[in-house]
Amino acid sequence: MKQKTNYKKSPKNIAKAIESSIIQEDFLPPPNKLIVKEENSKVTILLSNKSINFFKNQSKKSGIPYQTMIKKVLDLYANRFTEK
Repeated sequence: MKQKTNYKKSPKNIAKAIESSIIQEDFLPPPNKLIVKEENSKVTILLSNKSINFFKNQSKKSGIPYQTMIKKVLDLYANRFTEK
């Protein structure tokens, strides 16, 4: 479905691109379908301060919780060495 709008004040190439554009329907899944829930187990583990500080610093930079980062590293390691 094309939407007609007047873009006479825009430069010609931009106005032409805008007028010829097509509105795309949203193709992303809803948020509840983005993350697949896994079965998890809660554990207590002793880690070095050096490791914890590393992940906490990375967490501040990325906004990803540090426990999630540690879990991902362990999952990747386990997947790499699990026989298929």
